Amino acid sequence: MIRKLLFTAFLVCAAATLAAQDKTAFNGIITDKKGAPLKRAHVWVKTEKDYALTDREGRFGLTNVLPTDTLHIKLKKTTWLIPVNGKRSIRLQLTDQQTYQSQEDEQLVSFGFGFVTRREFTGTSNYISGEELRRSGYNDVLSALQGRIPGLNITGTSGNGGANQNVSMRGTRSFTADQTPAMLIDSTVVPNFEGLNLNDIDYVEIMKDASIYGSAGANGAIIVHTKYVEK
Repeated sequence: MIRKLLFTAFLVCAAATLAAQDKTAFNGIITDKKGAPLKRAHVWVKTEKDYALTDREGRFGLTNVLPTDTLHIKLKKTTWLIPVNGKRSIRLQLTDQQTYQSQEDEQLVSFGFGFVTRREFTGTSNYISGEELRRSGYNDVLSALQGRIPGLNITGTSGNGGANQNVSMRGTRSFTADQTPAMLIDSTVVPNFEGLNLNDIDYVEIMKDASIYGSAGANGAIIVHTKYVEK
């Protein structure tokens, strides 16, 4: 019996090892035409729901990127389509909406899964346009979101950008722990959306799994993307 259990454990470990070997990392760095890092760009291959976010250094990581795949890079409303062309990593310089420069970087390859484990997002996100929020008739973000996102629960007095409201989106997991999701305006974490004008909103992103924000995103995240973010 003990030998059988040991043999089964060996098979499980071997399978896990093979799976890890099959999964490859693809790292990249994105900058603007002056060489400045572009942070919080969305990068994906198959579907926008499975994307990576660039950090403040413009770095991102993905898994299982095939040599024939095409990278989708989205920053604000602009999307670049960039063929991988067999590269194992990529260093990108986006010059304008139509052109770019790309090259493979061996140093990025050597980082392995360093970027991926911290930055790849494979949860579910929802996008609500600023135009749709403005059509709601409300003057604040949270009230305008009410009823538009499955699982998003908002209670309390409307107005004041959530200063007097309780927000949760993943169900009540504890009677004592805080259920409030992280709130961000562009790349900045804020306590609430008080003072935010709906006319300034490009779109709102709802992330039910916001582990990329650490403990602050344990309850998900509501991210407001404004029209005036500098590239």
